[in-house]
Amino acid sequence: MMNNMNQAVLLIIIANVLVSMKGFNDYSFLDKYKFQVSRILNGEKIRALTSGFLHVDWLHLGFNMYALYLFGDIVAKILGTPDFLIIYFGSLLFGSLYSLQYHKNEPYYSAVGASGAVSGIVYSSILLYPGMELYLFFIPIPIPGYIFGVGYLLYSIYGMKKQLGNIGHSAHLGGAIGGFAATLLLEPSIFTTNKILVIALGIPIVLLLFFGDKLKNI
Repeated sequence: MMNNMNQAVLLIIIANVLVSMKGFNDYSFLDKYKFQVSRILNGEKIRALTSGFLHVDWLHLGFNMYALYLFGDIVAKILGTPDFLIIYFGSLLFGSLYSLQYHKNEPYYSAVGASGAVSGIVYSSILLYPGMELYLFFIPIPIPGYIFGVGYLLYSIYGMKKQLGNIGHSAHLGGAIGGFAATLLLEPSIFTTNKILVIALGIPIVLLLFFGDKLKNI
């Protein structure tokens, strides 16, 4: 199956693996390029991009890259490589921007992971291929793609509230928003062909945009 994978998807997976491995073995490298609010606000804006290629451990890396493997090829094959790259990096950066806004009063907040970019790709693939079904882990029945997408988003909200680990949970939400918006801009026909799905996926995003800050007070 790897032979049939879009080359851009494969190269991004390889880049994530190599950069993350460097971070696993070199804390100074990880510290220099991870997402950290105070450093970004003080001018180190490159961290908003580089943090998306670093991961906490092999499990974190493996989960994100497996999701990218499953969903990235769908986006690349339907929209083409240039649009896939726009959605991937747009989601990554939007995820970082959302994290920066959400944690703006926490100067030492830091995180790593491709979660924002992958969330954007997951949402994009669901919009483009709403009939997809997934077999996950030991679940013997297929799960509709949109159920996976909403579940991924809910997990992100839980992670934001609990601030689990050094993983960019707020970037999951920002990335989903970025991927959702970018896909609709690049393929506006979805508004008419899958209007109900657009509304269904858009409602939790709109609610979180307006009420997301209240998560900190719950």
